[in-house]
Amino acid sequence: MNRPIHGGNLAWAASLAGCSPQAILDFSASINPLGPPIGVLTALREQVLAIRAYPDPTYGELRGVLAAQHQLSPDWVLPGNGAAELLTWIGRDLAAQSVTYVLTPAFADYGRSLRTFGATLYTEPLGVTPDAIAATLPPALATAPPTAALLLNNPHNPTGKLLHRDQILPCLDRFALVVVDEAFMDFLPPEQQQSLSDRVPVFPNLVVLRSLTKFYSLPGLRLGYAIAHPDRLRRWQAWRDPWCVNQLAVIAALAALPDRDFQAQTWAWLPPARSHLLTGLAQSPHFQPYVSAANFILVHSQRPVLPLQAHLLQHAQILIRDCLSFPELGDRYFRLAVRTPAENQRLLAAIAAWD
Repeated sequence: MNRPIHGGNLAWAASLAGCSPQAILDFSASINPLGPPIGVLTALREQVLAIRAYPDPTYGELRGVLAAQHQLSPDWVLPGNGAAELLTWIGRDLAAQSVTYVLTPAFADYGRSLRTFGATLYTEPLGVTPDAIAATLPPALATAPPTAALLLNNPHNPTGKLLHRDQILPCLDRFALVVVDEAFMDFLPPEQQQSLSDRVPVFPNLVVLRSLTKFYSLPGLRLGYAIAHPDRLRRWQAWRDPWCVNQLAVIAALAALPDRDFQAQTWAWLPPARSHLLTGLAQSPHFQPYVSAANFILVHSQRPVLPLQAHLLQHAQILIRDCLSFPELGDRYFRLAVRTPAENQRLLAAIAAWD
């Protein structure tokens, strides 16, 4: 079985660990360990027979609820079969620009989307070293041609760095199209978020991409959404297959989005759990973990990571995310999801046994 380029491939991990996929403790996929919310599971049980009917092809109710989260009209929001499906149509729009600037290291699906439509790609390093991550956007962005596009994510994956919205706003006047992937923004409490979703009505060249599967722990249902000018979203709707979002994903989203208690629990869990995990990793002289604003931590290792990954799978049934799919990082970095305190401690103990 080929080495995966995404986290969360439990079948691959189980084949190396010699156990069932259900026995793997997964630190490779950055999914909220507190979910799914109980209300989502209840709604799925109670409404499972809704699969007998096609979803509403306009997703009117879901678009209305999503739009209300951002104080927008529903025609400014388009749900998708995960953020990955929407990235496909984003890639088609980006390919229409003269060149697309992408900050690296970058999520592998960006390249997949851009290559699909023959986009001209220009990579610009964010500035990751064994000791630090650059605190600002690369200066080269200031000299990009006005026909260029910019694709970035915030918080940044895999570094966990959070850019202040004031750092990104000047790009909206400089680039023909700006796409900001905010897949992990929900993990910050509202007062700390740096979303640009409120700028979309002012800048028709801005697209904001969001995910529901990470925060609400629903990756198997595949659900994301884009915030963009209605004309752009209508064009995407004409390009794609009908009924991209399945009925169970709609039911789950409608149950999850109003759950304020689950949101508060997540915002209370993450900072101390992340701090404890980061502190534990820093105890080893072989590792340099980076401060993160997201629900994952990037770690630099003085030694190759693959032996550590294999050891954790074979001796502890724990899966960590190697960074081989980020060419700029290579085999001396790994990424860890933040999980519950007990699970984080289990990981730290397993790493100490290898160390």
